[in-house]
This record gives sequence, structure tokens and C-alpha cells, in this order.
Amino acid sequence: MPLTELTTVSTPEVEPRLEQPSDATRPTVRQVFDEHARFVWRTVRHLGVAESDIADVCQDVFVAVHRKLAGFEGRSGLRTWLYAICLRVCSEHRRRAYNRRERAHAEPLSDGPLDSAQQPDTQVEQRHRVLALLDLLDEDKRVVLVLYEIEGLTMKEVAEVVGCPMQTAYSRLHAARERLAAALAGEKKHKP
Repeated sequence: MPLTELTTVSTPEVEPRLEQPSDATRPTVRQVFDEHARFVWRTVRHLGVAESDIADVCQDVFVAVHRKLAGFEGRSGLRTWLYAICLRVCSEHRRRAYNRRERAHAEPLSDGPLDSAQQPDTQVEQRHRVLALLDLLDEDKRVVLVLYEIEGLTMKEVAEVVGCPMQTAYSRLHAARERLAAALAGEKKHKP
């Protein structure tokens, strides 16, 4: 067939890509902070940062958000992107040489029973218990468990944030659940 007889050539449809957010639709750092500060605080705490360092690490997260927001392409959700930043900042925080895990141990108030005004807040106790259980997990398993079980991300989003295949993420979740179950079973055996 001569070239002059060629007419229109059909091309296969190309799958549409997510467009990079324009400056008009991209949120400001202030909007990201206002909408996600509690999420970042909670995430940093769940990733094992000591209570005394949480505010500083959250500030580091939002400094990173300020630096990187112009490059946010919208390929993932904003929360997923924020979690990835939290993960990196917390990991860097734990690697610093001067950073040591501190454990505050309060002395008992008295030998006698506490009156109702002195009873510890059960929510605070439960939060500390969950954090102590999360401390039993290595970082890879902890991150997957927190993202999936606490933050409610889908396993696809978890795998994307962590940077591993989805099956690996499922495997880490399973191992984390088993470790926590064993720790809870051990606690029950030792209680009178």
C-alpha cells in the first residue's frame, strides 16, 4: 500500500495519568497543618518517638512539608504522602547519636490504696499500654501495623508508603499481630 493511500491510523487509548496539582488546587502549608496536625502528632507518637520529643519531631515533619509541598504530584493521597514524610523524619530522629530512649519511672505515691481523685486516667494507661506493645515490634512490622490497623490505610497504600510489595506488607502485618498476641498471652499468664 503506497503511503499516499494511508488515512487515519487508529492508536490505542492511553491510560490517563493523575495530573500534578496546579498551584491553585495545591493546599498551602497552613491548610495542611490545620487539617492534618493531629494526624501527624498521632502518627509520630505511634512510630515510637518519646513523648518529650514529639513536638520537635512534628515540627521537623512540617518543615519537610514546607520544603516538599511544591513537588507534591498528587500520585498518592495527601495523608499517604504525609505518612511517608513522618516515617522518614521519625527514622532519622531515632538514628541520631544523641537520641536515647528515656523511660520515666515515677515513685509510688504511697503504700496505701489511692482514693478516687488519685486514680490514674484509664485512657492514659491504655494509651501507654498500646505504645509499650508497639515498642515490642521492629520498625518494619510496627509501621505496617500502625498504618493498617490504627490509621486505616488500605494495604495497597501501606505497601506504597513502606515501599515494599503488597504481599510483604501482609506478611509483616501477620507477624506483628502474632507478636502482639503472644505478648498479651504472656501478660495474662503473669497476672494473679
